[in-house]
Amino acid sequence: MKATVNPVDQHVVTLTIEVPAAEVDKGIKQAVKRIANQVNIPGFRKGHAPRRVLEMNFGKEAILEEAFDVLASQNYSAALRVNDIVPVSDPETERVQFEEGKDLIFKVTVTKRPEVKLGDYKGLEATKQDATVTDEQIEEQLNNIREQQAKMVVAEEGATIQKDDFAVIDFAGSVDGKPFDGGEGKSYPLQIGSGSFIPGFEDQLIGAKAGDDVTVKVTFPEDYFVAELAGKEAEFKTHIHDIKRKELPELNDEFAKEASSYETIEELKNDLRAKMEEEASRRAIDTYNADLIQAAVKNATVDIPEVMINDRVEQMIQELAMNMEGRGLKLDDYLKFSNKTIEDLRTEYKDSAAENVRADLVLDAIATAEGIEVTPDDMNREIFIMAQNFGADPKEVWDIIAKEGRVAMLAGSVARKKAARFIIDNAKGAEAAE
Repeated sequence: MKATVNPVDQHVVTLTIEVPAAEVDKGIKQAVKRIANQVNIPGFRKGHAPRRVLEMNFGKEAILEEAFDVLASQNYSAALRVNDIVPVSDPETERVQFEEGKDLIFKVTVTKRPEVKLGDYKGLEATKQDATVTDEQIEEQLNNIREQQAKMVVAEEGATIQKDDFAVIDFAGSVDGKPFDGGEGKSYPLQIGSGSFIPGFEDQLIGAKAGDDVTVKVTFPEDYFVAELAGKEAEFKTHIHDIKRKELPELNDEFAKEASSYETIEELKNDLRAKMEEEASRRAIDTYNADLIQAAVKNATVDIPEVMINDRVEQMIQELAMNMEGRGLKLDDYLKFSNKTIEDLRTEYKDSAAENVRADLVLDAIATAEGIEVTPDDMNREIFIMAQNFGADPKEVWDIIAKEGRVAMLAGSVARKKAARFIIDNAKGAEAAE
């Protein structure tokens, strides 16, 4: 096999691959064997039908097509290895010469993985965030717990609706005097100031009392997700049944017993402080580590092919769709509710996808430069972590990865993690914790 590489542009190359006639004959024999093993021919055991019989049943072209697929696949892979090319796009194949008894010549055009010129990635510095937890933050957390423990009570007689109150309302909306789908509700608990209704709706209820009837006039936003209503003026006949307000419990020992397993408010505060300090410390370390890795990525030089960014965008969209399905939703419904198209989503994800691809390329280059290897123990550890995250058996996770041909992809992910760890461990002061 002989392969000549001709650059098309900065990222795309065309390989002209020549295969000797003797290898072509072997490929044809291999194709005959493969077809014979796949079909049943009366009078012959499976896999033993001769070429002439196969040609009579399927035609000579079918055998030559199979032979070309065999030869092209084998020699394309060999040409990539010999020329140290890692493709990042599907190959476009063109036959130049393919006849029995002659050399095979074909061309393959492909986008290659870009070269990375590494900058500084050892001895880097980053600022560690302050992990101190203040008394004010403790009080804020306590107030959040109070909100969760709050009881809803009916406001005193004669009370008027104020911000943060819950108005229990009936409403019936109309546009141009005609009702519309979704414009009616009964005994709906609307929190004033929540912004859950059309802008301006909640403000017009402030000052009203239980038993009042209020006509609310609003205009649907121009980007409203229901196109028929976007930009339209609407009128809502609204009746107020009740006004309810949150009644917050007092911060005392009784509250601590109700809201936690502690006997006193001081014990609850101490527990909150310990947990918040642990979380703050973890966030500080995560941010510190991320800043170091980002610095190493920023110091490198790489020009990313557009196809790699587009592929990562599609991967991100697939992940979003899977997350939606996990919550019983569909991507199409999300797009409709968000008033977006799939192209809007692609545009939205493009910058983030480019950053992700760049980081992967740089970490791969560091792993290569430092001779970082992925051991069986590394793989087992990663499989175990994945199994824990999904609540699955490690062997089942491994079987799925192997079946889907993603072992090399997983090994690459582990190598990048080890490269990231190398950056952190070799930072100035090496302050990051495992």
